[in-house]
Amino acid sequence: MNRKFAIGTDIGGSHISCALIDMEQEIIVPGSFTQLDVDNKAQAGEILSVFSRALRRPIELAGRSRLAGIGFAMPGPFDYAAGIARFTPEVAKYENLYNVNVGARLKVMLDLDPACELRFMNDAACFAVGEAWTGLAAGHRRSVAVTLGTGFGSAFTDGGLPVIEGDEVPGDGCCWHLPYHHGIADDYFSTRWFVKHYGIKSGITCTGVKEIVERASTDPLAMEVFEVFGKNLGDFLGPWLQKFDAGILVIGGSIAGSFNLFGKYLEESLKKQNLRTQTGLSRLKDNAAITGSARLLDPDFWQRVKSLIK
Repeated sequence: MNRKFAIGTDIGGSHISCALIDMEQEIIVPGSFTQLDVDNKAQAGEILSVFSRALRRPIELAGRSRLAGIGFAMPGPFDYAAGIARFTPEVAKYENLYNVNVGARLKVMLDLDPACELRFMNDAACFAVGEAWTGLAAGHRRSVAVTLGTGFGSAFTDGGLPVIEGDEVPGDGCCWHLPYHHGIADDYFSTRWFVKHYGIKSGITCTGVKEIVERASTDPLAMEVFEVFGKNLGDFLGPWLQKFDAGILVIGGSIAGSFNLFGKYLEESLKKQNLRTQTGLSRLKDNAAITGSARLLDPDFWQRVKSLIK
């Protein structure tokens, strides 16, 4: 039986996105993309019901007999090997899924046969794997991918596999918790930094980066915020890019849309550190994590990556 299809799934803070992937052609099947809003404060049953509704369409498009399984790009904390949610109230999302075996519950709700696997990996790692497989980092042996949005995600890949151990990368390949200036990296490379920093400079309270982008063409203070952000990002990432010998830095997430405002300052910072690492915006964008999670269903890739799942 030829199970040539897999479903890639990206679980965001307020939505689920999924699509059917043709694993032989390495493409998203046209017309298979589905996205539904999710109330991350809802009860577990309601959340899983939304997940299952979104997944039913690509399942039917594939045909159950041709579906190898479903991959999930899932934020943490999560027991990726067991498929069990570990979200707590401190995370402020999906806390009602705490200790729920998401994989087992969805398999029953979707009436999937035993041969159909459900596999999970960190969302930033899935983003990086997708870019290394069919995106901007394809052709580069070593790459670093970061997602800039409500939080700061990162992953290091070598030969398309996440690197989570060794002196060349931070623990688990994650940078968000590393000390930086008067806090941690997540404090400086996320939406809340823009809102706070621009508010201090201008006295204006914005709800997100988009509002500051709209002001940048006429407000020098807004432009200065992007300059500081780009320089800080380069100063922070530079030593890790050098240590890892990364061929390319791929940038994604909602803040990536303002790359035209901060990108040159990032690149100037890297040049001052004598780095030749290429930089660029994600080619796959929102589809990167979907594609990367679907790759978990590739038998050869799974054999190489499953020991790295944490």
